[in-house]
Amino acid sequence: MPMVVYALYLISFVVGFTSVIGVVIAYVYRGKGPAWLDEHYRYQIRTFWIGLLYATIASILVLVVIGIPLLIALAVWLIVRCVKGFRGLQEKRAPDNVDTWLF
Repeated sequence: MPMVVYALYLISFVVGFTSVIGVVIAYVYRGKGPAWLDEHYRYQIRTFWIGLLYATIASILVLVVIGIPLLIALAVWLIVRCVKGFRGLQEKRAPDNVDTWLF
């Protein structure tokens, strides 16, 4: 299921609401697997909420033009976090630096 959540996050670039479905899945499955999978769910939940905060700030700053590059940076940030998570899943280990606000 963690791979599905990462995929839903990436699909949210095309269909905006899939990230909400992804975070709900992460909350539902959290605590029901091995520790390394629980870390992925925690990472995914943090990715959603931190991304929402960044998106809100960038959207407000669009009014002063600074928000446009910030939205692009947010897209790169989300892609990097998802790729990092996919890699960790393939290696059957938790993602590095789960508590970070960056990558």
